[in-house]
Amino acid sequence: MNTQTFFAIMQRDFKVLLKEFDEFVIRVAVQPTLFVLVFGLVLPKIGEIPQGYINLIAPGILGMSMLTAGVFSTAIPLAWDFGATREIEDRLFAPISVRAVLLEKIVMGMIQAWLAGGIVFPIIYLFTRQNLNIQVQSYFFLLLILFLTGIISALFGMVLGTTFEPIKFSLMFSFIVIPMIFLGAAYYSWDSLKAIPWLKWVTLVNPLLYVNEGFRAILTPQISHIRLEYSLIGLIVSSIVFTIMAIKGFERRVYN
Repeated sequence: MNTQTFFAIMQRDFKVLLKEFDEFVIRVAVQPTLFVLVFGLVLPKIGEIPQGYINLIAPGILGMSMLTAGVFSTAIPLAWDFGATREIEDRLFAPISVRAVLLEKIVMGMIQAWLAGGIVFPIIYLFTRQNLNIQVQSYFFLLLILFLTGIISALFGMVLGTTFEPIKFSLMFSFIVIPMIFLGAAYYSWDSLKAIPWLKWVTLVNPLLYVNEGFRAILTPQISHIRLEYSLIGLIVSSIVFTIMAIKGFERRVYN
């Protein structure tokens, strides 16, 4: 791989990100801020939900924000690159392999997922610090969950970006992203689904479940959660599956 070309492409994408950084912040911060305000401040204040409910949903809001940021930061530009703009051709004609182009897209998606986490977590803490009881169990495993979340979000974005045309993004959002969010144990713990056994087991195919339960195990272990090692296995398996799908989808779009 021509590392000089690889980093030159990354530098170009960084410049674009910095130029549009205010839009990026708005995109990743508005929805989590509203969730935090309503479920972490308003509803507890008026007595509709317990004061400590934020400890249940804070890991879910963090995981959901990171995953969606990485997905949309990768999927939407990639779909446009292969579609109307054909910008992907500029990269493919560069002295760099097809898989190196794929890798650069994944790395940029990972970085944007991590940036989203760095933006959203302070928002959660700012509005709910009086009721939020964070107990970091292991900084090593916290970094590992963050790393794997970034990878999965970017890879899943690559899969969606090479599968859906821009005109079908609303379909993708309605039938894939929204169900993933609501069935990903963001607003409840996976263990609480024992009241609906069939749904409890169906949701195991959702990678966001392992992201949220992993953050819950690390940040708010006092809340019921999947054992950390199971969350890690789920994240690793998801990353392997999405890697295979992303490579096949990207090469199919390039060579067809």
